[in-house]
Amino acid sequence: MLKKLSIGDRIFYAIDYMFIALVICITLYPFVYILSCSISNPAAVAVGKVWLLPKGITFDAYRRVIEDRLVWISYKNTLWYVSVGTTINMLLTTITAYPLSRKRFSGRNPIMMFISFTMFFSGGMVPTYLLVKNLGLINSRWAIVIPVAISTWNLIIMRTFFEGIPESLYEAATIDGCNDIGILLKIYLSLSKPVMAVMVLFYAVSHWNSYFNAMLYLNKEELYPLQMLLRKILIQYEQSDLMADVMEGRDAVGQTIRYATIIISSLPIISVYPFLQKYFVKGVMIGAIKG
Repeated sequence: MLKKLSIGDRIFYAIDYMFIALVICITLYPFVYILSCSISNPAAVAVGKVWLLPKGITFDAYRRVIEDRLVWISYKNTLWYVSVGTTINMLLTTITAYPLSRKRFSGRNPIMMFISFTMFFSGGMVPTYLLVKNLGLINSRWAIVIPVAISTWNLIIMRTFFEGIPESLYEAATIDGCNDIGILLKIYLSLSKPVMAVMVLFYAVSHWNSYFNAMLYLNKEELYPLQMLLRKILIQYEQSDLMADVMEGRDAVGQTIRYATIIISSLPIISVYPFLQKYFVKGVMIGAIKG
């Protein structure tokens, strides 16, 4: 097939491959650099000898991070926020998207218009904080998952996917005596595995990376998610670095601990992504084309 390509096509493909390779290198380099620094000798990292491959491999930074009790507490908290939050997200998004996808559902256009309105105009940070406070959710796990129970963008994608399911299936199930709950559970959900997998990935990653709501609504360290603890560690060692510039005995281990914490906090979500990646393009495209 390559012999049939013209010289212009070959030049185009060569440039295309070089560009893709460049993008891959730019994308992967930060992760490789952080991984190399996390397992390198702290002294080599401090003087800038590590730029790609690790120097003087040691796992002391990982040992120190693992021995920190707060890391495991925040890990447990993050797993709770991801599992409970994603379950609430999927439940509410599904039972909202289904009726809005039915053309016979009266008032669906005005309701959809109001829902879409929230994408462009929100209540703002202060009113949202006062609402959460008046609901008694401050310093509560529910303050992290309830305010973000439904993503408007994800709701639109799922509603559009449901609209693409043939109407004849709905009519056949109705003739057989199936109600809307049965149609949703037995037909729509069974045909919606790609978009469901993508929604789970979107919501789970969002919860895993979230720290801003925790910064606003949580004051107790035992409720902190992992990303909030990571932010605290980064700020703590940034300040210690500033002090070390004017004091002798610089603690270079602090830098490798920061990198080790970043790797530990990223590994779980990176491990899950390959299993959902095959649904990723299909689910998003099918849900977005008709939007």
